[in-house]
Amino acid sequence: MTPEDVSEYLAVPKKTVYACWKSWGLKGIRVGKHLRFRERSVEDYLTRNTVA
Repeated sequence: MTPEDVSEYLAVPKKTVYACWKSWGLKGIRVGKHLRFRERSVEDYLTRNTVA
């Protein structure tokens, strides 16, 4: 997923994804100069931060 995809999926600004992805614990992958995320990494983040 691109940072734009993640921002749409999480309903946050793209700027927030770039600023917070490390602190959120998302595992980013560099493809050349581009940042990408695995969908399962984003899903794991949501699972870890779900409020009961």
